[in-house]
Amino acid sequence: MLPALDEERTIGAIVAQVRHDLVDGARTGGQRLVDELVVVDSGSSDATVARARESGARVVLREEVLGEFPPLPGKGEVLWRGVAATSGDVVVFLDSDLEDFTTDFVLGLLGPLLTDPDVALVKATYDRPLRQGETVLPAGGGRVTELVARPLLNMFWPALAGFVQPLSGEYAARRNLLERLDFPTGYGVELGLLVDALGLVGLDGLAQVDLVRRKHRNADDAKLGAMASEIIQVAMDRLARAGRLRLDAAPASSLVQFTRVGEDYAPHVVDVGLRQRPALVSVPGYIAAAERADSSP
Repeated sequence: MLPALDEERTIGAIVAQVRHDLVDGARTGGQRLVDELVVVDSGSSDATVARARESGARVVLREEVLGEFPPLPGKGEVLWRGVAATSGDVVVFLDSDLEDFTTDFVLGLLGPLLTDPDVALVKATYDRPLRQGETVLPAGGGRVTELVARPLLNMFWPALAGFVQPLSGEYAARRNLLERLDFPTGYGVELGLLVDALGLVGLDGLAQVDLVRRKHRNADDAKLGAMASEIIQVAMDRLARAGRLRLDAAPASSLVQFTRVGEDYAPHVVDVGLRQRPALVSVPGYIAAAERADSSP
């Protein structure tokens, strides 16, 4: 499943490779390995939807899934609806902005789940190049990971300190785990899912695979700041749930950032408030759809 927002430049090639190699079976001796190839679009204004369909994906608009919930912005929102839009026992998540994608990503993520019944969630690890103008550095692209997520995990969830890329957008999990997880709707979703999965299946139920390198579009500092704020709020929420942090009031839901304008600075406010979707096993629309699927011939 691929979440997508304005990714016309890259999504077609990713979908086409998965379709050719793993749906049509070109890399698996003619055997289909991927049963569903789904792109969930979160309101693209470019040709993302057309490119994905042309390349062989089933495209679902976020508004078409769990319609009883008005859509919210954010990556986690699309992932949550994406789980509901699929039916497989195992779901593989891929970001839609990968520039050097191969289907080794999918094969690597599926490996532990298909060979070890005790594994419930597999995260990808890789080097993350950093583009600076026309220069591409071999590492340094995971700035929010190194400055925010890794310190938080080491301080509060040291069992997860061994995950090299805890915020990676490429991971796979069993449906019966994903259905039991709350999904933060923004960029804190990966940290929230990893922490909550640790609580449900323990460290022995988690794995990581080395996929060598991930090349994608690097975000600017302003976007990284918003991402960091959302991740911190998810971490605070999980600590409060566990009784490890007392919050007398909800954290501020806005982040003030500044842009240089002439000789002055212009402030602008970004909404980084924590919003979450409930575990799908508690959502009536999802339960009803699953029951209909089970009863169909």
